[in-house]
Amino acid sequence: MRKIIFWATLIFFGTTIIAGLIPSRVDAKTRFVTVGTGGITGVYYPTGGAISKMINKKRKKYGIRCTVESTAGSVFNVNAVMAGDLDFGIVQSDRQYQAIHGMAEWKAAGPQKDLRAVFSIHPEAVTLVAAEDAGIKTIKDLRGKRVNIGNPGSGQRQNSIDALSAAGIDYKKDLHAEQVKASEAAGLLQDGRIDAFFYTVGHPSGAIKEATAGNRKVGIVPITDTTTLLDRYPYYAPAAIPVKFYPGAINDKDVPTFGVKATFVTSSKVPDEIVYAITKEVFENLDQFKKLHPAYEVLTAKGMLQGLSAPIHPGAMKYYREKGLLK
Repeated sequence: MRKIIFWATLIFFGTTIIAGLIPSRVDAKTRFVTVGTGGITGVYYPTGGAISKMINKKRKKYGIRCTVESTAGSVFNVNAVMAGDLDFGIVQSDRQYQAIHGMAEWKAAGPQKDLRAVFSIHPEAVTLVAAEDAGIKTIKDLRGKRVNIGNPGSGQRQNSIDALSAAGIDYKKDLHAEQVKASEAAGLLQDGRIDAFFYTVGHPSGAIKEATAGNRKVGIVPITDTTTLLDRYPYYAPAAIPVKFYPGAINDKDVPTFGVKATFVTSSKVPDEIVYAITKEVFENLDQFKKLHPAYEVLTAKGMLQGLSAPIHPGAMKYYREKGLLK
């Protein structure tokens, strides 16, 4: 009898210890996914955070644990998704177009055939911010000035170059080009170390608020005469920057410019069920999602299927067909 009790006790404790060492069934099946965003002062970072929060609330249902990574921006995100270092990335629509067609930074590597679109998000305006004392009233006034065009790896860098080229300005010859992150540019402008900077961003933006709220008087410069630019590049569209978001700016009316859309991308190698789950949660909680940032106010389900150049991922397509958004 004692032997029976001994062995029963041993088996009980042994089983308990082993069970403690082995993850639960749910944990064992949990898939960790990472979303690449951008600088923490832009809209990409909170966008990634909002999407991750939605998914993590349903962690037990989907078995997905989502994390967010602040990155150098669109180009970095595309490359990291293609390399498998990120599962998802937020990417400007122009960069999505260029990657899938093997243009710009991907000219040597060729078309990024595994790139897949999931949905588009908020519109982003190419924003030119300049110090009033630098005498910059139009984009052509940037000649000879110290201007931040954006860091390598960011989507906005090419937007800056395109805007300058359309105005007949060669950034290598006609101005003193800086190449720092947009999150650093506001401080440099207020410190007098640069005269202006470009930032392709959804509004309101923390970086633009910082730039326009300092002691140095700052304004947002209109970018007009964009007809040729818009005709040449299908991913650009007219845009306007609401000055109500920036009471510290010297502007007294909304500023015309052009812009792109932020898009959510992934790889063809990411499982359908993961992409389906994320798509479903964002679209079925769209009203809640739109309240998380003023830049999302204009979002509609149909509008979030615009600006996509890469093939739509089968997981996302499954949801869109179920809801009649796409055939």
